[in-house]
Amino acid sequence: MIFLPQTNSKTPMDKKELLERLTLRTGDDKKHLEEILDATLDEIYLSLKRGESVSLRHFGTFYVRPERSSTVFKFTPSQKWKAMLGWSSTYKGEL
Repeated sequence: MIFLPQTNSKTPMDKKELLERLTLRTGDDKKHLEEILDATLDEIYLSLKRGESVSLRHFGTFYVRPERSSTVFKFTPSQKWKAMLGWSSTYKGEL
């Protein structure tokens, strides 16, 4: 079963809150989870910097697209996310 803490906050979840939730969900050490999260974000950053796309199943794809005078960061949500947002989607699984 997935633990989903209830929140009425309209503010975005920050790294500290994400780590708190991961700690509650996994029971793992917060410092260890922070190292994993930092390494994951670093790898995503480095891949994008090299011009590679990063695709995370059931989440979406991050990529950069060169424009005339700059580089544009893009994100395409997965079909699951599109279905959760009420967008047109081919996703048939449970939300």
